[in-house]
Amino acid sequence: MLLRSKTNSDDQSFDSHNEWLSHIAEYLLSLPRSVKRLILLVSDLTLSFVCLFLALSLRYGHIAHHISPVILALCATLPILGLYLIGFYKGVARGFLDTVMGRVAQLFFILLVIYEIIIYLNPLEGVPRSVPIIFLFLFFIGLWNSRLIIRELLTRWRSHEQSRPSDSSARDNIVIYGAGEAGKDLLEGLRNSHKYHVVAYVDDDKQLIGAYLLGKKIYAAHSIETVIKKYDVAQVFLAMPSVSRARKRQIIDRLSDISIKIQDLPSLEDLVDGKVTVSSMRKVDILDVLDRQTVQPDTRLLQKNITGKCVLVTGAGGSIGSELCRQVLKNQPKCLVLYELSEYALYSIHQELLALQAKHTHYQDAAIIAVIGNVTNEDKLYRILTKHHIQTLYHAAAYKHVPLVEFNPFEGVINNTKGTYHCARAAIRAGVATFVLISTDKAVRPTNVMGATKRMAELVCQALSQTYKEESQTCISMVRFGNVLGSSGSVVPVFTKQIEEGRPITVTHPEVTRYFMTIPEASNLVIQAGAMARGGEVFVLDMGEPVKIVDLARRMIHLSGHETKTEANPDGDIEITYTGLRPGEKLYEELIIGDDNIEPTYHPLIMQAMEHSYPLDELEAILCQVTDKQKQFDVPWLKQQFKQFVAGYQEETKA
Repeated sequence: MLLRSKTNSDDQSFDSHNEWLSHIAEYLLSLPRSVKRLILLVSDLTLSFVCLFLALSLRYGHIAHHISPVILALCATLPILGLYLIGFYKGVARGFLDTVMGRVAQLFFILLVIYEIIIYLNPLEGVPRSVPIIFLFLFFIGLWNSRLIIRELLTRWRSHEQSRPSDSSARDNIVIYGAGEAGKDLLEGLRNSHKYHVVAYVDDDKQLIGAYLLGKKIYAAHSIETVIKKYDVAQVFLAMPSVSRARKRQIIDRLSDISIKIQDLPSLEDLVDGKVTVSSMRKVDILDVLDRQTVQPDTRLLQKNITGKCVLVTGAGGSIGSELCRQVLKNQPKCLVLYELSEYALYSIHQELLALQAKHTHYQDAAIIAVIGNVTNEDKLYRILTKHHIQTLYHAAAYKHVPLVEFNPFEGVINNTKGTYHCARAAIRAGVATFVLISTDKAVRPTNVMGATKRMAELVCQALSQTYKEESQTCISMVRFGNVLGSSGSVVPVFTKQIEEGRPITVTHPEVTRYFMTIPEASNLVIQAGAMARGGEVFVLDMGEPVKIVDLARRMIHLSGHETKTEANPDGDIEITYTGLRPGEKLYEELIIGDDNIEPTYHPLIMQAMEHSYPLDELEAILCQVTDKQKQFDVPWLKQQFKQFVAGYQEETKA
């Protein structure tokens, strides 16, 4: 009982002391800037006098009384005057950086020369030549330490304020993975953070193990689990901006048995481009946990159909279309026309591109034009293409959500197939040099209407290319790829939202697999593939290895710092539930129709599929009937056409 009373008394005394310090700190920080600067000047002047007397005492072995007070005052004041002139007192004391002392060192070296010259000329009678050296050295050390003490006290006060029980959000303990320059800069950036408290480093370099960086111990990477338990770590920050995806994936796999949030420092390219600061962190890129390697784009191919040319993008407000617009603008076209049916989507991408143009001077020569229009309106497209002298057209406009198109089949075929037909015809009539259709892996042996309409769109492009090859200058090609991360309808944003809300993650089937690629990479490869075309090619992008959606869900749960709730782990946080395959959905997606009709190109991620085609007149006969059949809603007729023209089309999903 006595011990408990003593402890409570000590705690109350400690809290009272902290409250007293807090009041002093609040009062000092609330003073006008001029008053705070005056306080620092007076305290530094006092320190200067103390250091001067110490220098004289060290030189003589006793306090010197024979030197004139005027001379002492001049000697002590001269450094303060120099500090004021170099702007030392314009800085904020709590934001003091060690680099500032470099300028102070240069100033003191100049002052040392001045002192020695004055002593040599003998105006400072009785002052030995060694005194200025001792004095300036002591003052430099005292000045530096005084600023460090001020910064540390204010930091601790702020930490105390943030850690009060009344504060709704306590700081998370953080481990920084990577004790290099980026890790050091990251700790500097997080020193005054309201949310994070760095407790240690971990690193793979054996020579660094056991050392300290900015006061934080560096542990071996293999002992990270022990470090996390020891310090009750909430998050791991990866501070390795230059490491490869493969290495980063190994590190993430190493943490797979620990339910902990993982944040990532942006790449060196992003840091150099000024997109983020070194203290900015982001969630781990989901591409880091997929078995996929990227390849640096071929600049020559990127620029071939864009730089200095007039470009039009249909579906400019969509996921792929909007990224194509960004990539086109980066490659400095003469003119960029945004063609989009949705007014809001068109407005959004137009405003974004104008903001990019204002930010980057080398984008400002391009004219950015927004046009509301439907791809089925061939005459309007022709007018736009001829008016703006379009040389390259990327056709990204499409209805792509499988269940929606399944319930609206005629809208899907009119927009996706007939729209492509009219768009390509308008391009041929207007003499557009390059036409590129954005296709999908769902066009291969489709089990849904959306995939069938996209394969029909490919067939239309193939037929037009073959028919007008001799008399037209338009080079028509198609680019086929799988799911893109982050697009509308993609599972990644859906899973992210479900995890944030603490709801179960919904997966259609435990065996469903998909290919994945980022939107920027897909858009990059589309542009490069279009530049490789000679006419009529179906290009297929290398999507890497297919990924089980349920495995992706588990990885996302883990990277969010949660545990998967299963029968074996009933105390987990997030459950995975299976809802069954949606109408028209396949378990597995394919990129080529046959196993032996694929050829490589000189680009490692772009292949060419040798697909069967049909004469244009047969396809046109079908397209001419679509409008009448739509009025009758004759879906059996439509699906019969798919069975005739689309290889492998099946009405129902085969599990």
